[in-house]
Amino acid sequence: MHEPLPLIIKALLEPGCYPHPVKCVELVETHVSWLLLAGEFAYKIKKPITLPFLDYGTLDKRHICCDAELRLNRRFAPDIYLGVVAIVGTPESPRFSDNGVSIEYAVKMRRFDEAGRLDRVCARGELELTHISALADTIVAFHHNAATAPFQTRFGSLGEVMAPVLENFEELHSLLSDRECQIKLDNLLAWTRAEFNRLTPQIFARKVTGKIRECHGDLHLGNIVLIDGRVTLFDCIEFNEDFRWIDVASEISFTYIDLLDHQQPKLAGWFLNEWLSRSGDYDAMSVLRYYAVYRALVRAKVAAIRATQDQGGISETRKYIMLAERLIFPPNPRLVITHGLAGCGKTRASTPLLLNDVSGGTIRLRSDVERKRLFGLAATAKSHSALDDGIYTQAASQRTYHWLHELARGLLAAGWSVIVDATFLKRTERNLFRALATQEGTEFRILAPQASPAQLRARVAARLKKEHDASEATLEVLEQQMAVIEPLDADERNCLL
Repeated sequence: MHEPLPLIIKALLEPGCYPHPVKCVELVETHVSWLLLAGEFAYKIKKPITLPFLDYGTLDKRHICCDAELRLNRRFAPDIYLGVVAIVGTPESPRFSDNGVSIEYAVKMRRFDEAGRLDRVCARGELELTHISALADTIVAFHHNAATAPFQTRFGSLGEVMAPVLENFEELHSLLSDRECQIKLDNLLAWTRAEFNRLTPQIFARKVTGKIRECHGDLHLGNIVLIDGRVTLFDCIEFNEDFRWIDVASEISFTYIDLLDHQQPKLAGWFLNEWLSRSGDYDAMSVLRYYAVYRALVRAKVAAIRATQDQGGISETRKYIMLAERLIFPPNPRLVITHGLAGCGKTRASTPLLLNDVSGGTIRLRSDVERKRLFGLAATAKSHSALDDGIYTQAASQRTYHWLHELARGLLAAGWSVIVDATFLKRTERNLFRALATQEGTEFRILAPQASPAQLRARVAARLKKEHDASEATLEVLEQQMAVIEPLDADERNCLL
């Protein structure tokens, strides 16, 4: 990164080289590319280098990678990625033109305000829950439309999942001489091997069920930006398809650990919940911690490499190793269920429990959302079901509680705390989940917010006027609930939060 600049890059620092108004040119250099910021546009030129994971060694290969970068990033940022442009002339006197023999290629991009990058927004303390919800929307939509890896390909196979993880450990061991870090890495490696063996069926099943997609591959906060208030992904990995064709769980684990690294467990937990609520991919949670540890240790390796280059300390590397340690030793999970009539504030009351989890490891299951999903409806779609009809029959409710029970079982087994946001009017329903907590050896609590009948009726009436609410409870439903609710007994009241 500190080597002398090539002639072509020196020449392109002159504003007159560009076919549009430019007052000055700024250069941003990474270990694999040069980024020239010129007026309203940016031009990325790939370095003529070959690394174990990347080959920009020839002009043709750099051209191919430029075309791939344009194609791949246009999937989510077509307004940023404008085209691939040829550079002709000589290294001492280059110009952008379609006429002449190309001596280099660049990806032309529209510049955006760097202050809008989510890592910088987060550093300023301005990253909000609404931004995270929008990010989850964006990622779920992107993954839904992304190409799925055919089963016969190597992508997502057991060997393909484990190989880069082991390679990362080997590289970290070679980079670090600190004895304490070495011991921590040995423990993390032992956990990783054991976890991989335990998760082999789940990893295989996720490939079978189409969860290996052509993803972004590098989805940390620095590669996400707010443009005109809209969350936009950019700068995906184009140079190595093995880094890009991955489990969507691996993809989101990077965003998750980056939020944790920014000391934002509240936002990290909210991100997981919003992604799960939209995607319904609860199976991802069985493997997410495995991938999150891998992502944290990749960050540790990058930090170690930088420390070697800059002759710096290993504090940054140690920080990521400690993050990985926290991930493999999460707090003991607990199961919380809500109890109460429509409009009593169950979702509102349970939100602080989710956000105040300092580990970012609590998942909320909302019966209104999961009931809709079971019947093929979006969360805010209207089923137009009458009382005791459609998706609100007794059989449909039993099916919903069974589904919530199965989801909670899987999440608890994977080490995540769970909040089940449902009415739980009947004692048999509550007992079923209390028994689950006992079986899993987890703490069991009940959250039962209170409201007067007048407040309940007012809230239900107001909610019915909203277009975007998962609940379809009417005043008629509320009256029926009032007639059948089974209050908490003395033993259950001992479980109240």
